[in-house]
Amino acid sequence: MQDIQPLYDKSMECLLCKQKSTTKKVRSRFARVAKYETDFCPIYADSSINALYYTIFVCPHCGFSYSEEFSRYFPPATKEAIEEKVSSQWVPQHFSNERSIKDAINSYKLASYCGALKKEKHIILAGIHLRIAWLYRITQNSEQEKRFLRFALTEFEASYSTGDFSGTRASEAKILYLAGDISKRIGDHKAAIKYFSLVFERQKNARETSIIQMARDRFQEIKHEQGSRTTAASLNG
Repeated sequence: MQDIQPLYDKSMECLLCKQKSTTKKVRSRFARVAKYETDFCPIYADSSINALYYTIFVCPHCGFSYSEEFSRYFPPATKEAIEEKVSSQWVPQHFSNERSIKDAINSYKLASYCGALKKEKHIILAGIHLRIAWLYRITQNSEQEKRFLRFALTEFEASYSTGDFSGTRASEAKILYLAGDISKRIGDHKAAIKYFSLVFERQKNARETSIIQMARDRFQEIKHEQGSRTTAASLNG
């Protein structure tokens, strides 16, 4: 009996050019998450099998790259923009085989560019940038991780201000929490406190008690760190 492999081929029809091809996906039984980091980055039980690598579909024919969260609708003139800036310059290549972390990062960057040209929702672009940051975290490239965390924060803030997360799996509380967590990670504790405080203010309307508790924990971490620095400064003074 043949062993079941972690990866399988999923048939896809490109949203842009409508040509068919396949992309790799990870079977759910192999993608067991051991824990989540504070910004919801999954840590898989088997580090050699990371489902994040296979979130993005890259069309080998036209280069259009997207996740299953992209809408099927193309606003006016966006198809033409993608065809001009992506497809016309596309050098045929395949992301349909097993991916390295470099392949995964490149697939997300392609999706980020295509998503911007397509005028995808801010919440979708935020998720892509956040995942790029997670991948750079795995490679221990803190400079690039923080760079893409900042991109993600900008998109989360835009999503919150425009309300374009409505109708998606994201909630107001989760967006505010992530904005706070990202702000803390990039060293902006003032902004982090502001966002965590907004989570507390909205807790009466939020059913996500776990998000509220996580915001409290992160808030207390900042206060503790600030207190420790104040104590150290007074001792050194």
